[in-house]
Amino acid sequence: MSFLDPSIVLSLLLNGLTAASTLFIVASGLSLIFGVTQIVNFAHGSLYMLGAYMAFTVTGLLPSDPFLFWVGIAGAVAAVALVGGLAEMSILRRLYKAPELLQLLATYGIVLIIQDAAKYIWGYEDLIGPRVPGLSGAVDILGVRFPAYNLLVIALGPAILGLLWLAFHKTRWGVLVRAGTEDREMLGALGVNQKWLFTSVFMLGSGLAALGGAVQLPRDAANLGMDFSILTEAFVVVVVGGLGSVVGAFFAALLIGILQSFGTLLLPKFTLVLIFLIMTLVLLVRPYGLAGRLQVQVREQGPSSEHFLRPGGANERWLWMVVIASILLIPFLRIDYTVSVVIEMLIFVLFAVSLHFLVGAGGILSFGHAAYFGLGAYFTALGIKYFQVPMVVALVGAPLAAAAGAVLFGWLCIRLNGVYRAMLTLALAQILWSIAWQWTDVTGGDNGILKVWPDEWLRDRGVYLYLVLAIVVAGVVAIRRLTFSPLGYALRAGRDAPLRAAAIGIDVRRVQWAAFVAAGSLAGVAGSLFAFFKGSVFPDSLSIPLSVDGLLMIILGGINTMVGPIVGAVGYHALLTELQRATEYWRSILGLVVILLVILFPNGIGGSFEKLRGWSLKRAPKATQEVL
Repeated sequence: MSFLDPSIVLSLLLNGLTAASTLFIVASGLSLIFGVTQIVNFAHGSLYMLGAYMAFTVTGLLPSDPFLFWVGIAGAVAAVALVGGLAEMSILRRLYKAPELLQLLATYGIVLIIQDAAKYIWGYEDLIGPRVPGLSGAVDILGVRFPAYNLLVIALGPAILGLLWLAFHKTRWGVLVRAGTEDREMLGALGVNQKWLFTSVFMLGSGLAALGGAVQLPRDAANLGMDFSILTEAFVVVVVGGLGSVVGAFFAALLIGILQSFGTLLLPKFTLVLIFLIMTLVLLVRPYGLAGRLQVQVREQGPSSEHFLRPGGANERWLWMVVIASILLIPFLRIDYTVSVVIEMLIFVLFAVSLHFLVGAGGILSFGHAAYFGLGAYFTALGIKYFQVPMVVALVGAPLAAAAGAVLFGWLCIRLNGVYRAMLTLALAQILWSIAWQWTDVTGGDNGILKVWPDEWLRDRGVYLYLVLAIVVAGVVAIRRLTFSPLGYALRAGRDAPLRAAAIGIDVRRVQWAAFVAAGSLAGVAGSLFAFFKGSVFPDSLSIPLSVDGLLMIILGGINTMVGPIVGAVGYHALLTELQRATEYWRSILGLVVILLVILFPNGIGGSFEKLRGWSLKRAPKATQEVL
């Protein structure tokens, strides 16, 4: 059968419209939430998943009847909307004035909690939904047999768009919502209760996510992995359409859905890459999306307007010497598990320090830093597998490969600002992840690349620990010196006052580009060390969760301190290791810790100590201050 066969073209078009309709329903809620609250809601995919599971349970309890089926769907949507409202009131309401990074991590904490809740209630198995009563047959359309239910799904997208337009333009609530997207401060000055307005918007957005999951259930099974799969696609739709624009999301969903459908036939091995390439191209041509506007921006600063980032004193240097000496003694304990845990901690210290140079010193929020970690890991694995390169060549080449990726990605990212730049970092990382996942002939796909072992003399864990420690210490010292070099000061000037920095002759974009390259190359070293440590490489080394883990590390330690990423990486990895050993529901505990951290300790461990130290100095006598 030829691709030019009209029946094939029509079938692909109808399938694309079906996918586009579902995608729009989910993305419209995400766009609506961002447009009003300016929160990039990572938990939106989890609400979609929860909608599918709730629909499975509720419809399963009701008799097989067309009316009762849709009553069950409505009940599932209402239940998830209530869950979203409770999350907004108890968690996100406290963070509306916080930097977007803290908001993002709080929603990620909600993701982890919902993931474990779904696992506990519904189990690990995929759950196949019931057929829709009265719509289980197929309809003949120009010779193509097409499911009747899918036609309903196609019609549902435009219907939702029409209802949202009516709600926004013909009701007082809608007028207030549109006013909130334009000027929230003026809305508050007019006496409007913004808290309940935001809650209602969040509940509506959550309900739309749940509706997308519920209507998808008869077409696909509910499973624990459906949250991130839909989230990445929804982010693409929202960014391509323009953050905060529901109409833009509708046309972007049509574009993505149809291209994905035809891509399954034309480019079956690169369908995942296609949508992120589209997102990248749109952002480069129209930086604010198809229907976005310039004023839709978020802050890029760290959790506080105070930026400590100062060199340590002699006492701190002695402390780090003691820490290093203690690590050198660990192999003598002859406990392989402890040695392995410390090696992994050190590798992620290097990863966190490299990300901190971007986020802390540069104020550049990156959702895709795992791209450089993965480039280093895959360069090492591919070199060992296909070319049998020596370990030294792999270790030297990995940062160069990651730096080459950072040169290209940084050149693209410095052209954007705010959340659009953050989303572009995510898209670029997902392009690499998609290639690693689908190019099975080279990368092995989800089977990975195995037998990536270090040289014979380094296969002893204790000896490998010494190698990793030496490289990590060198990397940390290098990034510290770079932070307090002229480049580092110029980077911070561009972070704090870009217009003033440009006025005194600093090329802010060029400096940020250099920061991308430096941070990327260091992350590549970490990726190479990790590949040799694990003896294998999988697409997970390029994934969004790894990038988020890096952000969690620097927030846990304190984004405003040099010691923060080190303390955060060690603390986060230790917590994660112990939780995974203690319970299978470790995600929910970790999610709760993340939420409490961003609410109670927004400056992290290191930042809290710095604040305490600064408070003590203010209260100390003048002579004592001079000594300190």
